[in-house]
Amino acid sequence: MPRLNINGKNYDVDAEPEIPLLWAIRELVGLTGTKYGCGIAQCGACTVHVNGVATRSCSFPVSAAAGKNITTIEGLAPNGTLTKVQKAWLEHDVPQCGFCQSGMIMAVSALLKTKPKPTDADIDAAITNICRCGTFQQVRAAIHAAANA
Repeated sequence: MPRLNINGKNYDVDAEPEIPLLWAIRELVGLTGTKYGCGIAQCGACTVHVNGVATRSCSFPVSAAAGKNITTIEGLAPNGTLTKVQKAWLEHDVPQCGFCQSGMIMAVSALLKTKPKPTDADIDAAITNICRCGTFQQVRAAIHAAANA
């Protein structure tokens, strides 16, 4: 039985080793902020951090996640204080339908850890998440605002 450390808490999950991490997080642990979008790691709605790295959880097996630190959108601001990325998201009216937002925020948070002042080229290379509402201009503005906060 794999043991997953999610948002600082350990969970023993009754799952086959090849089950995607996404389903363990949502169905077995009950954290539903991480979304299912495409199932083939293209859209990014399922992005979580695994040992600090933005990871598409729909194609990442539970067996590879065991023993690693996993952070979901629910664990991004554990004390209830929004992160600078979350604040910038609100200030720049990024969310429309909101479906892709948890994955997008997780991807951007990982980017800013490795590149605190990303260029537009850095953003284009790192943030490949898809937003069906087309809020990409607001996303870019929010990323730059968070980087300057």
